[in-house]
Amino acid sequence: MRNRRLYMGLAIVCFLTLLVLAWSAPELPSTIDRSQRSLKPWEYWPLGTDMNGRPLLDYATQGAKVIAVPSLLAGVLVAIFGMLGGLLRCVEWPTIQTIVQFIGEVIGALPRMVVILVVALLLPLDWRSLMPLAVVWSILCAPGAIDEAGAVAARLGGTRFVEALKAHGFGAWRIYMNHIVLLNLRPVLVRQGAEAMMTVAFLEVALSYLAVVENQSSFTHSDNLRSWADLLKEGYLWLALGLDTGHVLFVGLGLLGLIVLTATALTKASEAR
Repeated sequence: MRNRRLYMGLAIVCFLTLLVLAWSAPELPSTIDRSQRSLKPWEYWPLGTDMNGRPLLDYATQGAKVIAVPSLLAGVLVAIFGMLGGLLRCVEWPTIQTIVQFIGEVIGALPRMVVILVVALLLPLDWRSLMPLAVVWSILCAPGAIDEAGAVAARLGGTRFVEALKAHGFGAWRIYMNHIVLLNLRPVLVRQGAEAMMTVAFLEVALSYLAVVENQSSFTHSDNLRSWADLLKEGYLWLALGLDTGHVLFVGLGLLGLIVLTATALTKASEAR
């Protein structure tokens, strides 16, 4: 119980940090100031500056603004899809189960990255943001979430488990939402949602990195915003060319580590006793 509370507290702190960064993001990046270029965190608090003298804090906050809400939405949607799949195994609806299985097999056979890239290319420039891509990604992840949650519900007993609880006088809400979802499906649903949240964040960084390298407009945010991919791209120059941008790379990796830590802590906090 103590470890569970520790992980839950850690997840809350990490996610609130992400939300605070997103909330404090400026609408436009700071102006270039060459006199402040490549300053370390101890020289320019709290994160230092880039090669153009812009504060790295702007990159951190604007990148958080890009991914915070879409990644959270994707995690919630995947968890909901999994919950519906688990509950479906506990009711006598064979026709619906067959339809869901067929649709899941079709969606599951699609190559995810190809679909994401096609959707990103088809979106009008005014609609380009991470939100539609996050929704599409959650739909593509739905078959796996439904199958896994359904397998857990089947091991629990499925309809026989429900009938047994009904025989003991339990109501439908208590059976399905408390005993099935909260007590048995919770670890699977939270883990699925946390993984989807983390994946969408990394997906944004990957797509933005491709756009930055090719000097193209990003698929996931407007041109007046900066992504965490900009930090990785500039930080990579330290590895490739030996430029004085090592602190930029560590800031970018640290922000990605915040996402990983959030997802891991959520998963650990929801594990079965």
